[in-house]
Amino acid sequence: MSGAGASVRRAADLRGFRIAPGDTNYFACLLDPLADGVAFTLVVEIFAPGGATPPNTHARAEEAFFVLAGEGVAIADGVETPIAAGDTLRVPPGVEHVIRNTGPGKLYCLTLMTPDEDFAALIRGGTPVDLAPEDIAVLTSRNRSA
Repeated sequence: MSGAGASVRRAADLRGFRIAPGDTNYFACLLDPLADGVAFTLVVEIFAPGGATPPNTHARAEEAFFVLAGEGVAIADGVETPIAAGDTLRVPPGVEHVIRNTGPGKLYCLTLMTPDEDFAALIRGGTPVDLAPEDIAVLTSRNRSA
């Protein structure tokens, strides 16, 4: 759909990006300043079993993670909290944080960063990764309970 500023991006058309070689997580960009002209970045972040983000902090940006599937831990300011499907984590500016997959399968988070703080450029400057069929299956799941 497009028109009147609206747009739709289909899961089957998404491309993944791995920021650095050896990273155990990768990103499927849904909306970002580079491709869409928005002031935030919205991605699906996909973590391999045992995978984690490097410790990171954002000067001005807030970051939110909504767990779509899988399980893990969030470590923010040294406090470790289990997370699983349906949980939302908010990280304010200046708080060092790590997300780590502790489950047997992949961990999927819908991740929002606002303002962008060059997050989209960092992601899109990485190595392209094809999304696996299991990634597309999670993104297009219609088996949600009411």
